Amino acid sequence: MKRIAIDMDEVIADFHSKILHTWNRHFSQALTTEELNLFDLHQDDPEKLEEIFELAGHPDFFADLAVIPDSQRVIASLSKHYEIFITTAAMQVPASFNAKFRWLNTHFPAIKPSHIVFCGNKSIINADYMIDDNAINFVDFCGEGILYTAPHNRHVTGYRRVDSWRDVEALLL
Repeated sequence: MKRIAIDMDEVIADFHSKILHTWNRHFSQALTTEELNLFDLHQDDPEKLEEIFELAGHPDFFADLAVIPDSQRVIASLSKHYEIFITTAAMQVPASFNAKFRWLNTHFPAIKPSHIVFCGNKSIINADYMIDDNAINFVDFCGEGILYTAPHNRHVTGYRRVDSWRDVEALLL
C-alpha cells in the first residue's frame, strides 16, 4: 500500500484563521488573510513573529482549530487505498504537542497514534506523497510533494498544487 504523509496546520487544521484573529487582536490591527504572511515575517519583523509564536505557544492554542473543509471525508476515503500518516513540524511550538494530539484524536479518530509523527525536519518521512503547505518540507523528501495552497505559498512553483481536499480527492482517488 502506498503512503501519504499529510501535514496538519493549514492542510487539515485551520491555523491561519486563528493566528490572524490572534494577531489582529494582539497588535490592534485589521489585517486580511492575504496580508498576514508568517513566512515573510522571518525577515520583515522577526520580533513580532516571536511575540505571536509566544501566544501560539499557549498549551491550548491548537485545541480549537477549525477543520479544513472536506479533509475528514477525503482522508477517510484515501485510507481505503493508502496508508495515512499525519506529519506535523511541531518543534517550532513544542507546547502544542498535547493540544495537537487531542485535536487529531477528536477530529481524525481513525488515524492511529502510531501514524502521527511530530517532527522538525520532514525529510525523515518515508512516504510516496506528502501533502503540505510549506514547500521547504519537500527538500530531500523521498516522494512527491503536493503543495496545499495557503496564503503564504501562492507564488511558490515547481510542485503539483491542490487548492482544496476535493482537488486531493480528484488527484489521488
